[in-house]
Amino acid sequence: MMTATRPFQVPAYLNASTPAEYKGIRRDHVRLMTLDRVTGESFHHSFYELDSILREGDLLVLNNSRTLPAVLKGRKGEQPVEIRLSRKVTDQAWEALIVGDGCTVGEKIYLPGELTATIIGKGTEEPLVVLSFSKSGLELYDAFYRYGEPLHYEYIKTPWPLEMYQTVYASVPGSVEMPSAGRALSWKLLYELKQKAVNIAYLQLHAGLSYYGNDRWPTPINHVEAFCVPEATADLVNKTRKNKGRVIAVGTTVVRALETAVNEAGNVEAQEGFTRLYIQKGYTLKAVDGLLTGFHEPEASHLDMLSAFINENLLMKAYEEALAAGYLWHEFGDMNLILPMGENR
Repeated sequence: MMTATRPFQVPAYLNASTPAEYKGIRRDHVRLMTLDRVTGESFHHSFYELDSILREGDLLVLNNSRTLPAVLKGRKGEQPVEIRLSRKVTDQAWEALIVGDGCTVGEKIYLPGELTATIIGKGTEEPLVVLSFSKSGLELYDAFYRYGEPLHYEYIKTPWPLEMYQTVYASVPGSVEMPSAGRALSWKLLYELKQKAVNIAYLQLHAGLSYYGNDRWPTPINHVEAFCVPEATADLVNKTRKNKGRVIAVGTTVVRALETAVNEAGNVEAQEGFTRLYIQKGYTLKAVDGLLTGFHEPEASHLDMLSAFINENLLMKAYEEALAAGYLWHEFGDMNLILPMGENR
């Protein structure tokens, strides 16, 4: 299935193409639009004021997956080839997108550092393929870091360094796109939140490719991603909900991981594996109360998930307001917090 296109368009001048740090401001000085989940009422802040919005007993859950340099450039014969990694299948095999002319099973791609990648099959959906590399494990990751480049899309014209595609707390390599909802968080702001008795927990979901080019997006139910919810995080989520605090996911990746890890009793349990969970309008959220995220394109399946948090008409009204107010889109852009604003969730 393909996600429906929403009735708005993002003008090119609202595509954030430059990290905050390269504009002379701290990463936590982007803008923040906060929405009441129930009424749709909007509030406008600077992101560094997040500690004035959250309250004692809230729990922020962060995705500490670290972004890989997921673009590899090589050749097939005399033909240049670009590989965009999508997700790890084994220590030696990855699902990937081959940019350019089609390749067939059995063909070999030659990469720097005496690394080769052989196409061994089709991926979970077209146009993805499965590649078997000539190196595995840490040797393969070393090759990625030596010769790869961070993935960026057409609205970004400058080859920013890999550290611009990392959250400050990223520690577990595996994402091919930055889990960008946490990019605006600084260590200073995290410290201020903890001083206010806002709890912090971590999990991993390794983000895969969200766009295949040529107006092609992953089919949501076929978008497989690896995740790990540690026991300490599961316990904190369950304790927060029991105490009527708000569990706030920093990013759609965190929502997907936590909701996948909910058991039949309605509690989050420690879990590791792969998720195909597709969250959309009508889905009853069981683990998460609020969501901190960026602003998404009209075709993005992320908006389907947002529609599980807030009435879609209220969401579209807020997006029109954000467009009119000049909020910036994409990973280097501004932020959106969707939250139950009452005393109790």
